[in-house]
Amino acid sequence: MKKVKRKLTLHRPVTYQIKVPGHLDKNWSEWDERMTVTAESEDDGQPVTALTGIIDQAALQGLIRRLYALGLPLISVIWIKED
Repeated sequence: MKKVKRKLTLHRPVTYQIKVPGHLDKNWSEWDERMTVTAESEDDGQPVTALTGIIDQAALQGLIRRLYALGLPLISVIWIKED
């Protein structure tokens, strides 16, 4: 069977992970039920929150704007490739 490579597009939802410093409350997942909130620590012991979920580019931009409005700097935004 031929394997088809999918390209990243503006309209198709894919899995993204956004990391911000500090610990966000678990209620963040209630704001957008597609996002999972996970508290982590960096190698240096600093607290980090990872927001992971399947969203499209419009929802990603909205989430980034909301984080910006709250004064939260971004550590990373990554696209987690599909298998």
